[in-house]
Amino acid sequence: MRRGTFVRWGVPIAAAAVIGAAIGAGPVIAAVSGDPVLPERSAQQLLADAVAATSKQGGIPPMSGTVQQTASLGLPALPQTGAESPLSLLSGSHEVKVWYGAKDKLRVAMPTQLNETNLIVNGDQAWYWESATNTATKVTVKAGTEQEHNLATPKPTDLTPQQVAERLLANVDQHTAVRVINTAEVAGRSAYQLVLAPKDAGSLVQEIRIALDGETYVPLQVQVYAKESAEPAFQVGFTQVTFTPPADENFTFTPPAGAKVKEQTLGTEIEQGAEQRAEHAKDVADRAKVVGQGWTTVAVVPFSLADLKAGTSAATGTPSATGTPSDTGDGKRFGGGDADPSVLVDSVLKSATPVSGAWGSGKLIKTKLVTALLTDDGRLLVGAVTPEEITKAAGIK
Repeated sequence: MRRGTFVRWGVPIAAAAVIGAAIGAGPVIAAVSGDPVLPERSAQQLLADAVAATSKQGGIPPMSGTVQQTASLGLPALPQTGAESPLSLLSGSHEVKVWYGAKDKLRVAMPTQLNETNLIVNGDQAWYWESATNTATKVTVKAGTEQEHNLATPKPTDLTPQQVAERLLANVDQHTAVRVINTAEVAGRSAYQLVLAPKDAGSLVQEIRIALDGETYVPLQVQVYAKESAEPAFQVGFTQVTFTPPADENFTFTPPAGAKVKEQTLGTEIEQGAEQRAEHAKDVADRAKVVGQGWTTVAVVPFSLADLKAGTSAATGTPSATGTPSDTGDGKRFGGGDADPSVLVDSVLKSATPVSGAWGSGKLIKTKLVTALLTDDGRLLVGAVTPEEITKAAGIK
């Protein structure tokens, strides 16, 4: 993980300017009736305070806690893989324990019912531990490469409240209404609730709530509500958090007796893999187009069903029969799990609804937050929009 990536765990400073412009004229004052009680803040004031706190602290302060991610997207029953993988995050609840001491001190633990995986980063030394296979991988970085400190990390670390908030805030624009509502208590701490809501009725998103800690202004929770739903369709937040430096012992690791110890160097092979992925992404981007704006944006990509399965495999890191440059050497990608994405695709397609119109025909898949249309003429349309919006976009060629 690149050193700069760790900084992104804090409230993004650049996003404040974007949101300030989006808020428009007139402050929206927080309602602070009831418990907990925090000083009144408009959205502008709240974000200004967050920027000041982040700058003073130099990023996120030392902390430790437990993050829970819950998804209820309305997908059909997903196949059981028996391992924690990116695909498993599409449904149910999952926990991640984190310890953050500094930009180069991080530990992430992903416990499951019977096993646990750990990533421990301490300076220039990193270990990846899998109890299920009793394997410890010592990770070093080839000196002098651009990949220094760009360690491959388990997917759940991309789903911390801070990182989700950063992505959401970075995309705020004139299509979004921003306000502060009543305060809340998250992980035992008083927090402000910043709410982002689409202005366009064609979006499936009702609103997004970001809970900012009343003292440190670190995002403690992100909730995404679908329209006509009282419960969040997606939520990630701390269930327990402490803003004190974790003990040094949390960042030390010694392989248990009898464990299989491997060594992996990130360098030339990873760079080659990154180049291949960049070329693939550029190829897709060159063929893709975007219809609509803001929350009703629809991505249109020339795609066949075979491409969909292959693309899902690449995105989740499922290795091919011959492996990939990012494999650990035993046919299993570092932190990728063993899920077969084609099984997921087949499961989802079984719930698809045949549709047709002046634009042609295809299969429509609708969840609480996302609608996808796979047309028979070889296009894939995806957006957080209603079926009406997606079929409208299909008619624009």
